[in-house]
Amino acid sequence: MSSMKLKTGRIIKLSKCKPFTSGDGCRLREMLHAAKSGAAIRYSLAHATVRPGVTTLPHRLRTSEVYYILSGRGRMHIDSLSKPVGPGDTVYIPPHARQCITNTGRGKLAFICIVDPAWRAQDEEIF
Repeated sequence: MSSMKLKTGRIIKLSKCKPFTSGDGCRLREMLHAAKSGAAIRYSLAHATVRPGVTTLPHRLRTSEVYYILSGRGRMHIDSLSKPVGPGDTVYIPPHARQCITNTGRGKLAFICIVDPAWRAQDEEIF
C-alpha cells in the first residue's frame, strides 16, 4: 500500500489480506493500519480467528483495543474479568489490561480487532 494519503475511498477484500499468526496465537488478517494503508486514520483494524479449544496467549497492549465478535463462542479474560462472548458482542480492553480469549465453541471464533492508536510490536507484551 502507498504511504501517500488516499484521496478517495477504498474497498478492502478480506480474502486479499495476507493471513499471519500474531504473537498471542490468533490468526490475523490486517485490513487497515495507520502507518501502512495510506488512509487518514490513527488506528489499526484486523480480522482475527481462533480455533476451537484454543486460548490465545495472555498479553497486554499499551493502547486500548476493541473486539467485535462476528461468529463463534468464546470466553474473554480481561485482568480479573472472565465473561462469555458471542456474535454481536463488543469488548473494550483498556490500555495495559492483561487479556486473552478462549474459543469455547465447535467452530472458529471470528472477531474484528481495532487498536487505537494503531498496533505496534513494541506496544505489546506477551506472557
